[in-house]
Amino acid sequence: MGDENQTSVKEFFLLGFSDLPDQWLVLFLVFLSMYLLTLFGNTIIIYSIVMDSRLHNPMYFFLSNLSLADASFTSVTIPKLLTDLLLKKRTISIQECLVQMYFFISLGNTESNLLGVMSYDRYVAICNPLHYSTVMSKKCYILLAAASWISACLHSLLHTIMAAGLSYCAHDTINHFFCEIALVIKLSCTDITANELAIFTEGAVSVMVPFLCIVVSYIHIIATILKIRSKEGRSRTFSTCSSHLIMVTLFYGTIFSIYFRPSQASTASLLKDRLVTVMYTMLTPMMNPFIYGLRNEAIKGALRKVFCREEFHKKA
Repeated sequence: MGDENQTSVKEFFLLGFSDLPDQWLVLFLVFLSMYLLTLFGNTIIIYSIVMDSRLHNPMYFFLSNLSLADASFTSVTIPKLLTDLLLKKRTISIQECLVQMYFFISLGNTESNLLGVMSYDRYVAICNPLHYSTVMSKKCYILLAAASWISACLHSLLHTIMAAGLSYCAHDTINHFFCEIALVIKLSCTDITANELAIFTEGAVSVMVPFLCIVVSYIHIIATILKIRSKEGRSRTFSTCSSHLIMVTLFYGTIFSIYFRPSQASTASLLKDRLVTVMYTMLTPMMNPFIYGLRNEAIKGALRKVFCREEFHKKA
């Protein structure tokens, strides 16, 4: 069929969890609870760090950026998913789809970049403690955070512009609950070779660079920890990066399980992909404040200080 006989698509249909019609209310309540916990927890972390001057250092500056990225990342997809579950609308215009795609990719990569930068911060703190204040100066850690955001935005802009340049016709159904770029471009009736090449090359590099930074940093960190003679010293040193390591495992574990495996088109596999995607779009951002808040004495101290101050003002 020639292009002239094909109807241009104005909007896409998101299947979401429509194949689980009887569970829509349960899914809505679960996702809404997770979303509210994510916003509340990450907002509290940011507020505590901003309000407590003792936490104005590189590690907590990066953590506040990570919390902001987490809260924003979840907000890109979950409000739309909740609306679709409640109203059973499930349509999204091409323009809205591209906007969602841009922010999803940019914020997801920002989180990846920040995890990489945080691993470098832990490397300097543990392996070169005497030079930490010099290496991780205020100018340095602000530039690292800015580079994490800017590079992710530019990376996302490339893929979004390339996707916007495609023509969409005939097919309009996305088997997901958001505009996942690989599924969106497959709906195009034009050649997508360049788009797929960009995803598998530049896209893979943008994910692997911070991941390799994390791997190399932790190789040096573990080697340094093993040189510490006392068991208590090793435990205390490792505890300073254990929360970050848990976040890295959750984030990259779910991403690799979806994007770095042979593609499967079965219904069961597609449903599994959606459920695993929930892990890194909702569960990981929700767990961030709990992992850092419950395992970090400084954060717990800041939280107590904040809430005690608020209680004092109420009584006054």
